[in-house]
Amino acid sequence: MASNNYGWCGTILNIDLSQESITEIETMKYAERFLGGRGIATRLYWENVPESVGAFDPENHLISPIPFSRFS
Repeated sequence: MASNNYGWCGTILNIDLSQESITEIETMKYAERFLGGRGIATRLYWENVPESVGAFDPENHLISPIPFSRFS
């Protein structure tokens, strides 16, 4: 899939509050297989959160598609 995205479009921000770090992940490796922000968020959750983690455990992740273009 060709990409002519500019700025933050096509980028996933991974913000780790406990490590105080921010990393970027390219969206394109997920975009061909998963539909929209919800599909990509579901895949990221599946990859990063073990099955044994409970809803209120500190190891749980908050993963949400946030379209920053609406706020700019």
